[in-house]
Amino acid sequence: MGNTQPKPGKLQDILSYIKYFGKHIAIFIIVTVLLLWIATKFLDYYTMHGSTVVVPNFVGLSINSEKVKDLADDNHLEFMIADSIYDASKPKGMVLAQDPLPGTKVKKQRKIYITVIANMPEQVKMPNLIDLTLRQAIAMLETYGLKVGKLSYIPDIAENSVLKQNFNGKAINPDAIVNKGSKIDLVLGKGLGNETVSIPNLVGKSREDAIKAINSASLNVGVETFEDESDTLNVKVYKQSPDRSQGYIRVGSPIDIWYKSNKEEDPE
Repeated sequence: MGNTQPKPGKLQDILSYIKYFGKHIAIFIIVTVLLLWIATKFLDYYTMHGSTVVVPNFVGLSINSEKVKDLADDNHLEFMIADSIYDASKPKGMVLAQDPLPGTKVKKQRKIYITVIANMPEQVKMPNLIDLTLRQAIAMLETYGLKVGKLSYIPDIAENSVLKQNFNGKAINPDAIVNKGSKIDLVLGKGLGNETVSIPNLVGKSREDAIKAINSASLNVGVETFEDESDTLNVKVYKQSPDRSQGYIRVGSPIDIWYKSNKEEDPE
């Protein structure tokens, strides 16, 4: 049998090749691990992994004040005006609402979308409500950003149809320019008899839904009383007069409403 052992020169070449190959494998592994580490750190930095802040309360502050900017900067947040609403009873530029809500945990650099009180009311054209039913008139006003004011009823064969549309005590023509959110008074026909309607149950409803239910029932909003005068937006009805147990009242009659803040809601 011949000698099958590699010659010393060839063995040296094999060992050198293994050493060379092993060295490059080691370098490849080290570089791969290093790249993965760098990518993970970059991803953590980019997504602010584990870096959260608690959203401060901007509501009630003036958007023009330094405090809003300081609060955002101190908490590594950005703010953006997403909407504006005109309300003559509140200071112009006041923050009315925010998203996310105060106390929410978010990542740094998150945008906070803010709703503020507008300096000037948006204006819209008055629609033509004549001959529409009350339900149609309410829907039309909502489409134009207007509200139902006082409902008055007069004897007329066109029962529950709009006969006149008034603003600030005077007739208003279609296409007249009015401020968005204005209340439009309606004069409707009540038929030729003394019509009565069922009293709606308002307890537990939001202010917006309660007013809508009153108007839809051909009734008027009476005196509104707020248990917490500092919060007139997030409220629910906890009492009404007359209440549902009284059955029926004449169309156009007022219903007085008492509200409580959602946080304090305790229906009677």
